[in-house]
Amino acid sequence: MSVIEVILVDDFDRPTGKTEKLEAHKKGLLHRAVTVYVFNSRYELLLQRRAIKKYHCGGLWSNTCCSHPYPQEPTQDAAERRLREEMGLDMTLTPVFELKYHLPLSNGLIEHEYGHVFFAISDEKPELNPEEADAWCYRSIQQIERDMKDNPSLYTPWFLHTFPRIPQQFNDFRMDI
Repeated sequence: MSVIEVILVDDFDRPTGKTEKLEAHKKGLLHRAVTVYVFNSRYELLLQRRAIKKYHCGGLWSNTCCSHPYPQEPTQDAAERRLREEMGLDMTLTPVFELKYHLPLSNGLIEHEYGHVFFAISDEKPELNPEEADAWCYRSIQQIERDMKDNPSLYTPWFLHTFPRIPQQFNDFRMDI
């Protein structure tokens, strides 16, 4: 497997360097990330269950996809690339908001990311890359909220952290399209 580098950033998302992806997660270095939320025409969110063999959070449910831009890769290009690579969906995404978080993972790694969040609406069916995800489903915002409350251990830490902002952001997004 080739080395994948991520973009290190400061608190304002200004690049400060680059490092290997796993190293960034081991040391908890702040780096740029992309997070994608695809909704269908019934406004249900497309969730993925991360492949069990992923180096962290395998077998947990999460947003449609997420990843990191390569050095010199525009952020939106990275989000659209990973949506194709993970879920087999080829579409234009809309940047919606940005956030920063520092979350410990169960295996000692740390998600310290400056995340760029993108939305889309599509009724396309995903074609999963089995190295990335092993299941998918559509769920309403209300179903996700209830299940997160009842079963938080089934979800990735970043999805638990980010999801409370999604209902309002999605309402605003829908009004703009």
